[in-house]
Amino acid sequence: MATSKSRTSSFSCNLTAVPLSNMPGLKYGANGTVFISSGIPDLDKILGGGFALGSLVMVMEDAEAPHHMLLLRNFMSQGLVHKQPLLYASPSKDPKGFLGTLPSPRSCKVDKDKSRDDDPEQEGLRIAWQYKKYFGEHQQTVDNTRGGKHEYCNDFDLRKPLERHFLSGQHIDCVSILHNSDLVALHDRCATFFTQFPRMQILK
Repeated sequence: MATSKSRTSSFSCNLTAVPLSNMPGLKYGANGTVFISSGIPDLDKILGGGFALGSLVMVMEDAEAPHHMLLLRNFMSQGLVHKQPLLYASPSKDPKGFLGTLPSPRSCKVDKDKSRDDDPEQEGLRIAWQYKKYFGEHQQTVDNTRGGKHEYCNDFDLRKPLERHFLSGQHIDCVSILHNSDLVALHDRCATFFTQFPRMQILK
């Protein structure tokens, strides 16, 4: 009786290499599916939770509506907020400069203060809030966290660049393929980058 061997793709992910509970930015779904956020809350809902962990996602560009760039920036920012490894390859001359265009997570506290400021019932508290804003703001650091942990999917402020401390570290690499006639050099660069991390940590 003939037996068939299961085929293993080069894009497959070993989900047992590292416990998922130790990985930031992951979400459990139905039937044991593990998701990673797209960086856009509404898109995560449409996808049923986000991108399936270990999947290969291809996004077609639209020259007239650059929504693909919005998705790319939010996806990269979300990964960096969760301190996930990031390898960015681009045909541009300076791909590292693209990191300066990534958006920053929107602060829950700032949004709450804005809604309170627009509420007529809170008009009497506006002066006190402004006083606290100018004299006590330096004593607090506000980020989009709950219980000391970052949100699974953040709302990002496209007007504010990602803070520099998210862009430092050895878990980020940028590669230019502008003058590469083939993808051999990119393959070697990727292989070198991936050897720094356990296989389960290669999410981006």
